[in-house]
Formats: sequence, C-alpha cells, structure tokens
Amino acid sequence: MEHALEKLFGFDPLKHSIRTEILAGVTTFLTMAYILAVNPNIFSALPGMPSGSVFTATALAAIIGTLVMALYAKKPFALAPGMGLNAFFVYTVCLGMGYSWQFALTAVLIEGIIFILLTITNVRSLLLKAIPGTLNKAIGAGIGLFIAFIGMENSGIIVNNDATLVSLGDITEGTALLAMVGLFITAGMVMAKVRGGILWGILVTTLMGLFIKDPSTGEAITKLGGFMSVPDSVEPLFCKFEWSQLISWDMLVVVFTFLFIDMFDTMGTIIGVHHGANMVETNGKRDEIPGMEKMFMADSIATVAGACLGTSTTTTYVESASGVGEGGRTGLTAFATAVCFALALFFSPLFLSIPGAATAPALIIVGVMMMPSVSRIHWEDYCKAIPAFLTIILMPLCYSISDGILIGVISYVLCHAVAGKFKDISITMWVLAILFICKYIFI
Repeated sequence: MEHALEKLFGFDPLKHSIRTEILAGVTTFLTMAYILAVNPNIFSALPGMPSGSVFTATALAAIIGTLVMALYAKKPFALAPGMGLNAFFVYTVCLGMGYSWQFALTAVLIEGIIFILLTITNVRSLLLKAIPGTLNKAIGAGIGLFIAFIGMENSGIIVNNDATLVSLGDITEGTALLAMVGLFITAGMVMAKVRGGILWGILVTTLMGLFIKDPSTGEAITKLGGFMSVPDSVEPLFCKFEWSQLISWDMLVVVFTFLFIDMFDTMGTIIGVHHGANMVETNGKRDEIPGMEKMFMADSIATVAGACLGTSTTTTYVESASGVGEGGRTGLTAFATAVCFALALFFSPLFLSIPGAATAPALIIVGVMMMPSVSRIHWEDYCKAIPAFLTIILMPLCYSISDGILIGVISYVLCHAVAGKFKDISITMWVLAILFICKYIFI
C-alpha cells in the first residue's frame, strides 16, 4: 500500500504520515468550503445560470483540479473557482461590459488553453519577469477591496446614494444587521484560529437568519430548502460557449485579465506556501521550487475543465496553507480535500439555502486576507507607489478589476518615463501600455 501511495501521491512512509496527510486535507477543505456557498450566490446575479447547477459546477471543478494536483503534481494544494476571478466574471465582464455569461465562459476556456501553452513552452517565466512585482502586489490588494465591497453591497451594508454615490445602509435591521453580526462572529472564529472559521461563520450566520426578518418582505432572511439531495445537473451550463466575439478587442482584454490574475495568483500562492512551510530553501528562487511547472499545469487544466462545466477560472487556493500548516506535504493531502468536495456535492440544498447576508462576512474576511501584499509595496518610491495606488483604488471605485489593471500598467510606464527611468520599463510593458491607451481612446 505504501508503494502505491508513493507512486500515486509522492508519499514517503519515512517522512510522511497517512493520518497527518488526511487530516491536513480535511483542514484545507474546511477553510475553503465557503466557495460552495459564495460562488452560487455571486453567479445568481446572472439570468440563465441556475444556482444548483453553479454549485455542482463549482464542486466538480474543485474535485477535478485538486485531483490533478494530487496525482500529477503530487502536491498538497487544493483548487476551486477563484475569489476575485468570479467577481470579475460576473460584475465586470457580464454586468459591467454587458456581455453574456457564455462570452465570459469562452474567455475562461481560451485563458486556460493559453495557460497550458505558456506552461509547456516556458513562456510563462518570461511574462512573469516582464510584469513589475509592484503591480502584482497591488492587484492582489485591489481585488481584496473589490471583493469586500461586493459583500457589503450585496448585504445592504453599503447602499446607493444619489448625492454621494454610496453611503452606509441601515445596519440596525434586516440583511445589513445580519451581515454585521455575522462579520464579527466570523472574525472572532478566524482570530481564534478555529479550523474552517470562515465556513463556520457562514453557517452560524445562516442559522441566525432564520430568526431575523427582511423588512421588505416580512419573511425570514434564511429559507432552508433541505439538507441533502442528488446534485443538480450542469447541463444548463455545460460547454455553453459563444464564439461570435472570438476575434474582438474586448475578448482580448478579458482573456488577458483572466490570464494575468490567474497566473500571478497561482504563483503567489505556490511560492508563499512553500516558503512559509519551509518546503524550499529561504534563498531559493521562484523557479527552484520543485514541480512548479506541474502545479501550473494542474491549475491550467482545472481552468479548462471549469469553463466546460460552467464556472469561472479555477485556481490554486491560498487556504491550502492551512493544510500544509497541519503537516500536509504530498498529493495525499490534496486527494483527501477532493474527496471532501465530492461528499459535499450531496449537500447542495444546505449550501444553496445560505443567503447573501451570510456570505458577505466571508467576502469581507477574504478581502482582509488579500491585503498584506500592500506592506511589500515600496511606498517611498513614487514611481512605484502611484501606479500601485491607482491599481488598488480603481478596482472598487470603478467596479472593475480590469480597469484597475489597465490603468495600473499605463501609469507605471508613464510615471517611469516622466521620471527618466526608462531602464525600468520592459519592452513588454511598453507594448501593453500602448495597447491599453488605444483601448480607452478608440473603444
């Protein structure tokens, strides 16, 4: 058996424990299972995407991606449709730019295929070196603010105001009250380092919603629709691609943004978790992490599979650090996480009964978790600080991840050019800046 585990998952009986690996996998699942509630809630803003089907697609994408990571890369990382990428899919591409969700799924498919090609040809390394680290850090923080803003808006904590654009909602009743109470319950669990604190926070807030009424309807905010059932079919979403806009500027921008965010998000997660768990030498370089290309390949295959199933970009989750922190070191950890997602498939009524007010705290807490990268930006260097600030602030204010990235790239090139620091601008950045400027002028 040990020989089989070694062949399948890279498990070494002299270094690893089966019990530890399995417990680590369960821990990883508990810390990221909130996506099963959050993803259907976010996609509910789009007509034609049934919540039950989105739930099934989310779980299947997580299972497929995590199994590929376990069996091919043999690493203790789990994958699922990414936070931030799902928001970009729904709120920027579909609701902001006015495209159909079929168009967005097509962009995700193309991005996944390109990611595979970039990984095979090693062009990925060249692209990573061309994009400044400052923008990479700023993008993560900007997406964090954007996600938190979405949570506050969906729960009524932040509401529209014709005089000031936005203002604080009535947090003394209804969904806003539930979300605020849930936020501090969830925060308390996270601060107490409770395993799966975010998920438990969602569940507790959902239960509280049974006793808090929505003033507009007079009904309880939470409406339980059951506990277990056979998973809904993904047929309404399966391979629903739209090819009419395949050759267009907007498709190029959307595909590039998906690719850009996915690439750096995955790289940051892999590198950060490896270094944090001492799985690589502290002075090691990015590409010295063993199995890097296989992990990227698992990520890209999962994205293609997720697009076919009907969900946004599937990516490696930073919550995998929780399992690694429990001692997970091999693909057996990821396999255990995949099994947990498979079991969760049969609890769709429970997850789909969770209201937006209960997932809002999770979005806000995840936003907080994405902010530490701000501390690694060189704020004293205005050539770097100004583009980083614009990238961060424009994402929530423009309600667009892509606008934040595009303006960030343009401002980076212009700031360095005005300062005479031409050596710090790569040819790739010049080309991207010119293309993005043309986008705003002519489109």
